Formats: sequence, C-alpha cells, structure tokens
Amino acid sequence: MIRSFDPATAELVWEGEATPPGDIAPMIVAARASLSGWADRPLDERIAVLRRYAEILTERTDDLARVISRETGKPLWESRAELGSMAGKVAVSIAAQAERAGSREAETGFGRAILRHRPHGVMAVLGPYNFPGHLPNGHIVPALLAGNAVVFKPSEEAPLTGANMVAALHDAGVPPDILHLVQGGREQGAALISADIDGLLFTGSAETGQHFRRAMIDRPHVVLALELGGNNPLIAWGDPDAMAAAIVQSAFVTTGQRCSCARRLILPEGHEGDSTIEAVHTLAARLRIGAWDDPAEPYMGPLISPNAARNALEAVERLKALGARTLLPFERLDRSEAFVTPGMYDVTGLDVPDREIFAPILQIVRVPDFDAAIDAANATSFGLSAGLLSDDGALWQRFLHRSRAGVVNWNRPTTGAAANMPFGGLGESGNHRPSAYYAADYCAYPVASFEAEAVLDLTPELGARLL
Repeated sequence: MIRSFDPATAELVWEGEATPPGDIAPMIVAARASLSGWADRPLDERIAVLRRYAEILTERTDDLARVISRETGKPLWESRAELGSMAGKVAVSIAAQAERAGSREAETGFGRAILRHRPHGVMAVLGPYNFPGHLPNGHIVPALLAGNAVVFKPSEEAPLTGANMVAALHDAGVPPDILHLVQGGREQGAALISADIDGLLFTGSAETGQHFRRAMIDRPHVVLALELGGNNPLIAWGDPDAMAAAIVQSAFVTTGQRCSCARRLILPEGHEGDSTIEAVHTLAARLRIGAWDDPAEPYMGPLISPNAARNALEAVERLKALGARTLLPFERLDRSEAFVTPGMYDVTGLDVPDREIFAPILQIVRVPDFDAAIDAANATSFGLSAGLLSDDGALWQRFLHRSRAGVVNWNRPTTGAAANMPFGGLGESGNHRPSAYYAADYCAYPVASFEAEAVLDLTPELGARLL
C-alpha cells in the first residue's frame, strides 16, 4: 500500500496499491509491442495530442494545484506556477524538437544527404517529490513527442500527483500501452531500472544518481540522463540592502527544496559582509511560514516530511559540532514536525562536508578578495548552479569565465532558469545530458542518410583498380 500525507497536517491525502514488482517487466513488453504504432504516427498527430494535454492541465489547474500542495506542503501560489510550467513545457518541447532533433536535407552530387531522428524505445522516468509534476513532465513530454514509450514512477511522497498527470496524458490521447504508471518506492524503482528499458531519465539526489551510474555501468545501450543536486554558491559583492531579497529567494524558496537553491553564500570580509548578513537575517526572519491553505498566504511551507526535517536538523548539528557559528537558528516550528525555520551558519575557515542539505539552510563563507570568492565558489564536486550579485560588469565577466556550473546567473537568484534554455550541471550534479530545452537531445538519436532515387553505377569510380 502506498500512502501520501499532507506534511502540514499529517492528514492522509491518498492511498492505493503499490505496483507489484513482477508486473513491471510485462509493462515494458507491452510498451515495446505498441511502440511502432506511436512512433510511426505523423509528428503532427503526436504534437496535437500533447497540445491537448497542455489544455487539460490548464483546465484542471485548480484541482491539480491543490493536490500538489497537499502532497508536498507547497504554498498554493507555487503549485499553480508549477502547473503553468507543465503546460508551457509542451510548446517549448515542440520548438526544441524541431531545432535539436528534427530533420534537414541537402542536395549532393550523388543525390541527397538527410538527417532524421528516431526514438530510443521505452524510457523509464523516475520523478522527485519537490516538483512532482514539473520535473518528470520535463522528461515525459519530449520523450513522447519524439515517439518513445514511457514507464513513469512518481515519487512515493507524491503518488496522486503522478497519477493525475498520467490520467491527463491518457485523456489527451496518449495510448495506455505507450504510457504506464508504476506506483511504489525503492522496490518498484529497482525493478524498473533493471528491466529491459532503453533509457532512464531521472531528476533527484546525487546519491541516487551515483547508484544509477553504477547500475548502468555494464549497460551502455541504456540512455542515462541525470539531473541531480548541487552545493550551489552565490557570491554577494555589492549593496547589502539591494541584494538581500535575491539571497533570500535563492536560499529559501520552496523551503530550500530546489536543486538550484543557494547553499553557500560567499561574502567579503569586514563591514560589507557583516552588513549583508544583517540585511539577509532581517528579511529571512520576516518570512511567513505556514500551510498551503492558511488564510494568510505563506512564503514557505513545511519540508516534505518529518523525516526530512529530522535529517536536516541532524546535518546542522554536525555543522555546529565542526565549529559553525549560528547566525539565524534552523529550528522546528510549533506546528507539524515537518515545519522548520530558515537557518544561517557561518562556516568560514571550516572543513565542512561538500554535500547538499535539502532544506532552507544557508552556509556563509567570508573571503578576503574576489579571486578567493571564485575559488570558494568552485570548491565543490558539484556544478549545477552558481550566481553573482554585483553591479560591476568586470567582476561578472571574471566570474562567468571561471565558474564551473551549468547555470550561472548574474543579479538574479540561483533558482532562476528559462524553459527555452538547457538545465543541468557538471560533476556530481549530472552526467552531461542537460534537461529542459536540451531534453530533446536524449529522447531521440540521429540517423544520417545518403539517398538517391535509383542505384548509381559506381563502376567508373573503381576505374583502373579493376583486374
């Protein structure tokens, strides 16, 4: 049995049967048997189905947003924005497919050279809980558009969101054997990735990504697209009051549960850095924290579960044991056990773990100069997002050229990303298959053809080489 709970109240949201692991391999077989019927349909027909899906998401926004908020604890404004991104993904994916995985033709001396793209086959998609609709949607839509079949396992923390998404796609016209739903946890995930799939598309933690890398080491034919987390740096080198809101948004939006959230704030030593800390502290302490349906709309909801809060609190205790100085305490609120406050800790000069704490916790590092700030930013095995807050264009150019990250922002939060751009990172943050606009790249493979209407007589080219 799978159950999801509202982390704000611990109330049951949904319960249903987990997919028996033994049923997953037959799903793959059924999907593969139906694959040609979907892949061979004209592209315009697949586009029409997915456009209808976008319309259905828009029509059902109120109900679907409430489900996302109930399962994740997100404020309703965030869940509505997530539904908007999901619907918008369709048009973006159509444009990306045409640009990056479409076809082109050129006349040659012997006929034509033609580039086409073909689907890989059956793609497994594993969804995370922080954006339980938007992030798997970002894999599923381009995969279906390219002509693939999909077997989707949503996060066990948000099974109803996943079920609603699959229902919307089926209602739009995606055949049931082309899109299958698997409900469950680790056991079902293991059965899915060990099955006869052609691709594994995953957004989630770096630890899970490492497991998938190892699982696929002897299966190079399986496309592995990983969008993982980050220990993301934000350098703040300017007016403290002007930068405070961007810092807060970078670190604490979605209760710190975005893979692109700033985890490390890098500041100059001395008065300027002190003033920035004071400005951020003042603003962070004013953030409204509450349930998604509180009368006064909150900025932050709870973490996904009491266990997530417990893990984050333990991570903070480890930082403090290493010498981290508390600037704004990370604590539980007097509500459900999943509610926490934003926290800030000075870790300057400490050898702290290079890991992502998936919570509203900001570690602060002070440095003597801007070169040291860039070095501190790059002192991580991750490389998802990074940012600079400064009005100095010359500093931006230095940072841009030396930063090691896939998303590098200037005077915008680290969480800012555009649907018509790639999204992904280096090192432990991915495997060089960025998602978002570039998802078209891993959902189809190129086929290069030399073609002529009739067999050409190549005897003259053999010439004197004949006996």
